[in-house]
Amino acid sequence: MAPSSPAAERPPAFVFVGGRLWLDFVNTDDARLGTRVDTIASFDRFVDWLAEARAVDPDRAVALQRRALEQPSGAAAALVEARRVRAALRALAERGRTDQGERAREGALAEINRVLGRSVGTRRVEALPDGGYVRSFVPVGDVFGGLVIPVVESAVDSLVHGELLRIHKCADRRCPRHFFDDSRSRTRRWCDMRECGNRAKAARHRRRG
Repeated sequence: MAPSSPAAERPPAFVFVGGRLWLDFVNTDDARLGTRVDTIASFDRFVDWLAEARAVDPDRAVALQRRALEQPSGAAAALVEARRVRAALRALAERGRTDQGERAREGALAEINRVLGRSVGTRRVEALPDGGYVRSFVPVGDVFGGLVIPVVESAVDSLVHGELLRIHKCADRRCPRHFFDDSRSRTRRWCDMRECGNRAKAARHRRRG
């Protein structure tokens, strides 16, 4: 059997087009050419995503991945927890903004309160090298505890600020990503104009030709 090429072994890139941390987390259940791809398929990938999303700092990310080698069961449980939260938030993104979305809103709220009720730690605001700031949560006790707290708190912010009506699914039927519509006209259709938007333009051009 021929060895796999480096390109074949490269994990899918993370995409940050949601405009809200919790939507970017929902979008880790992504699509490539119509095929669903879980871009956080392992605990290490989950931590990589948290670091790239600035939900944990790089030093803590390295420490978490080292501890995962020592405590694989704890890391596995944290990944299961993350996927459970993601499923509830995906339902909120897909149906929570509709008149028929009461069940999705209730389910997401129950999951959010479950996570918040179990969280024990310290919330901090930290300066970033680029001059920005980021909120972080440092758990007490369980090193894997509270990893989804920044994601959950992002969803709380959207609920409190009444943002659900501005959350949309990409107009490309092959793309499952969701995004916050921050346009003044509230008519944004694509998660990413450079990818899905341009693909739609190209398809319209081919039909006209």
